[in-house]
Amino acid sequence: MKKLAILGAGESGMGAAILARVHEYPVFVSDSGVISSEKKQKLKEIGADYEDGGHSKEKILAFDEIIKSPGIPYSNEVVEAALEKGISVIDELEFAYRYSKGKVIAITGTNGKTTTTLLTYHLMKTAGMDVGLGGNVGKSWARQLAEKDHEWWVLEVSSFQIDGLKTFRPRVAVVTNITADHLDRYGYVLDKYIHSKLNLLNNMLEGDAFIYYQEDHNIWKGLSELLVKPQIHEVSLEKIVKNGSFYNGSEVKVNFGDKIVTIPEEEIVLRGTHNMINVMCAVNAALIAGADEAGIKAGLKDFKNAPHRMEIVDEIDGVLYINDSKGTNVDASSYALAAFQQPMVWIAGGVDKGNDYEALKPEVIDHVIALICLGKENDKLIKAFEKVVPEIRETKDMTEAVKWGQELTQDGEVVLLSPACASFDLFKNYVDRGDQFKAAVKNLKSKEKW
Repeated sequence: MKKLAILGAGESGMGAAILARVHEYPVFVSDSGVISSEKKQKLKEIGADYEDGGHSKEKILAFDEIIKSPGIPYSNEVVEAALEKGISVIDELEFAYRYSKGKVIAITGTNGKTTTTLLTYHLMKTAGMDVGLGGNVGKSWARQLAEKDHEWWVLEVSSFQIDGLKTFRPRVAVVTNITADHLDRYGYVLDKYIHSKLNLLNNMLEGDAFIYYQEDHNIWKGLSELLVKPQIHEVSLEKIVKNGSFYNGSEVKVNFGDKIVTIPEEEIVLRGTHNMINVMCAVNAALIAGADEAGIKAGLKDFKNAPHRMEIVDEIDGVLYINDSKGTNVDASSYALAAFQQPMVWIAGGVDKGNDYEALKPEVIDHVIALICLGKENDKLIKAFEKVVPEIRETKDMTEAVKWGQELTQDGEVVLLSPACASFDLFKNYVDRGDQFKAAVKNLKSKEKW
């Protein structure tokens, strides 16, 4: 039996270790950081050896196969040495795939993949199907397979995870969009990132299904260089498609088989044009998997999105407070800004990732009444919008930003946190940033009580 080394003791690494021990593999877990006492106890319970505070290169290279955390790049010294030696290096999803008899819906994209994944799962669950949820959301797939398999699995899959796949075959693959992101991992070459995303299709067959956003030029660019075997199902904001979905501004129409499913926008809890792309992808995936129309329509009405993704926090004095802390790039914030037509105070800023703010200006002009820059370095953001937004303020304090938002708005308007930047200058991560926004909103008092 193969001996397995696992690099990284995060959720994917721990899940892989647990599943590996269920199947009686000798396991060694190595983490460059500190493994918590709870995780060490779990590894002892399952009989897995471990180390932390660094990787013992020679010891790891004595193993037959390495399961790598998605966060560890292929440029890592140990990973490079393993590949040079001919040792197989895979992702946790590739390992888990060996032990599931279920069919997989794999969902990726620069933006929207989490919402689409959660919604697809919810629609199938509401329709009464035997379905599990995993990948880049919730518990690792491997950890869950150590306990139970499902007929279907809906998995959110990042480009980093796709890079570690070899035999993994989705029955349904979804690509919501592709825009420049994580380019530091791909030598700052967009084409490499595009190919990484579309490598999800590598093992798919003619009877499988591929769903993608038809107007995405980067997807088209990548597909022009591939032989695509699965059946294509497009989603579009511009035209009716023969085998897929179209949003005409008021309703979603799905051409599926010999029938058309029509869903009025008011019967969909999600809002914004970008979310209609996610809805169309999810509805198509659920229909292909066998969900019934009634279950899908019921699921669209009561779906609750993940925290920090266009999350309605509260309505105070008629003003909506929206937490889109997960909007860490220009594309994501563009979608968020476009989701509302009423006047808005926009809270943005953080660690700039080489952003080009020009694409946001059409959504900001005559729409954003004030920009609150929340970051340590705001010069680029201010320069981009100083001639576009009537009022710009700077702060390093979330509570102050939210109070200014209340001060500058009135009934029927919106305060939107959608930073377009990473969070690490003032916050632990985007979750911490979103949580602080929500706490600040909850502490607001009605103007009527002032």
